[in-house]
Amino acid sequence: MAQFTSRKQEKKVKVTFANGLLFVEKADGKQQVFPLEWFPKLLNATEEELEDWEQTGSGIRFNKLDTDIPI
Repeated sequence: MAQFTSRKQEKKVKVTFANGLLFVEKADGKQQVFPLEWFPKLLNATEEELEDWEQTGSGIRFNKLDTDIPI
């Protein structure tokens, strides 16, 4: 009997910042926008800190800032 396994494909998102906003574009093209005022650590972060992020099962984690954003 054949044995099947499934692999969860990693969903890629695009993260950008402009005009005090965080833009998250999902693989399907849908976009979410968050005011940086909601996340003071992001609002005052350096470019290096903002670039160090990864997608998690429930959102985005900014590693150097120890901040999670659910998407």
